[in-house]
Amino acid sequence: MMRAILFPLAAALAACGPVAKATDADAKPFKVREVATFDEPWAMTFLPGSGVSLTGMLLVSEKKGRLRLVDSKSGTSVPIDGVPQPAYGGQGGLGDVVADPGFAGNQRIWMSWVEAGEGGKGAVVGKAKLDLSNAAAPKLGPVEIVWRQTPKVSGNGHFGHRIAFGPDGMLYISSGERQKFDPAQDMKTNLGKIVRLKPDGSVPADNPFASTGGVTAQIWSLGHRNPMGLAFDATGRLWNAEMGPAGGDEINLVKKGANYGYPNVSNGSHYDGRDIPDHAPGDGFAAPTWSWNPSISPGGMILYSGSLFPAWSGDAFIAALGGQALVRVELDGEKAVKAEQWDMGARIRDVEQGPDGAIWLIEDGGAGRLLKLEPKT
Repeated sequence: MMRAILFPLAAALAACGPVAKATDADAKPFKVREVATFDEPWAMTFLPGSGVSLTGMLLVSEKKGRLRLVDSKSGTSVPIDGVPQPAYGGQGGLGDVVADPGFAGNQRIWMSWVEAGEGGKGAVVGKAKLDLSNAAAPKLGPVEIVWRQTPKVSGNGHFGHRIAFGPDGMLYISSGERQKFDPAQDMKTNLGKIVRLKPDGSVPADNPFASTGGVTAQIWSLGHRNPMGLAFDATGRLWNAEMGPAGGDEINLVKKGANYGYPNVSNGSHYDGRDIPDHAPGDGFAAPTWSWNPSISPGGMILYSGSLFPAWSGDAFIAALGGQALVRVELDGEKAVKAEQWDMGARIRDVEQGPDGAIWLIEDGGAGRLLKLEPKT
């Protein structure tokens, strides 16, 4: 049914955008092909395809509130109607986009964005059906919000709002501490936390603080500053890449009920120069598996499982904003070792793995490029 409806999709997109062009750099172990450009892109996800129509199609979100359906072969794209209008400004706007694990049957996608309300602003996560019956004018069905940052506070920073589905079928959401420091340790808020929910927004009974009730029941881990990358490895372990303070960016193995220490401890310092105690054995906090000094300002993250780069299977790839780089971190069980960092010459907002195993990057900013990385031949 879906294949029959969507068969004209690629043809319809062909008239809507640029043709891909190739670039390369001898210093990197991959060739780089520019595919398209977007206005302040934030996230991307490939749609699980069955047949010609969806294979290679991806969604790209733009902070000002646009979601685009993109043909990765040609770079052509069309806007999707019915996207919630975010509260745009600073780090806020339309954020993550993820295809539902059951997308082939339910055509559902998940999005995060920032909304304004009493007390200020906060991130939300919602779901909607993606209607592709009209190839030239895709649209969303009614959007159902399943989670909100609590409470809303002033400011335009540290929303986090990355989305990942675990092998347990649960919804995991990263929630920044909104540049307010103390909420990361305050169990009466879900700021500075990673939360775990059922897809309907209810709390699983085996959450570490489920018996407490209220917003506390949502919490899976705490003591996070601005977690911007969230991904599961092949064994079901959850990892996050996190913007720490100055010299304190980190990658963490996220465990049930663990406290990662911010703002009480960190391997970095406050931006105004004030010291933060370093992680130390016996301090009661979970230390990062790796930290960066100088900072790289991590964005999105994947755990690579493709076949195009077999030597990198199981490695973490992290988009670096301030570092203007793609970072590869080799994982060995529960340990992480920084392996390589490639200068990409621009702030990298997100990284994704394509259906054929290629690595895809998207740049930050008003003319952020969508880039495809492939092995050199």
